[in-house]
Amino acid sequence: MDVQNLQQLQDTLRYKFSDITILEKSLTHASDAESRLESNERMEFLGDAILAVVVCEGLFDRFESYLEGDLTKIKSKLVSRKTCAEIAAELGLNEVLRVGPGMAKSSSINGSLAAGVLEAVIAAIYLDGGFDRAREFVMRVFGPLIENADARKHQENFKSVLQQYVQQQLNTTVAYELLDEKGPDHNKCFECAVVINEHRYPSAWGTNKKEAQQQAAYNVLTELDLLEADEQINDQ
Repeated sequence: MDVQNLQQLQDTLRYKFSDITILEKSLTHASDAESRLESNERMEFLGDAILAVVVCEGLFDRFESYLEGDLTKIKSKLVSRKTCAEIAAELGLNEVLRVGPGMAKSSSINGSLAAGVLEAVIAAIYLDGGFDRAREFVMRVFGPLIENADARKHQENFKSVLQQYVQQQLNTTVAYELLDEKGPDHNKCFECAVVINEHRYPSAWGTNKKEAQQQAAYNVLTELDLLEADEQINDQ
């Protein structure tokens, strides 16, 4: 990468490197390095750990009433390869990643490789400027996600959210009733409903019992105005 492109990248990162070779190494995939030790693999390892610490700290401060399990699930979503790849694309890191000729057209450049180069860049900032500067960068790019993070939206475990609410606010428990099932054994659908204090809420169907229970819990949370009506269940 030429000097001008390196300068533009530093402007995008909002961090100016004292040692530009650290940044260059963070952008070098093993397929374009003389050896794996000369690639960004070790920096990716370090950056992954730094990212986890900073995001965990941010979630810890942001959600004072969330238990460890809720925080862990949100953290897993935020530091996932998918999220990291999306942020890397926003920063244009996948476009400046140095890969060998055989990797140039690989779809992984916009996926796992993009996620890896983001982690390597985090490590590069840490190695060049220290932890505070690395934290500053991570919070700048992940901060909006942390601020908007919510167990109901990001962990997508409506059963857990409902259980916590019912225990804390109503001092009771949640029961799930299996109301019906249809279809052949290899392709069944199930209908479940939530029962709280002998009140049965609107039922829901799913392709398995877990999915039906999640959707039923979602119905309760929506009825109680604890969720936005247009939220959807994904990736059960």
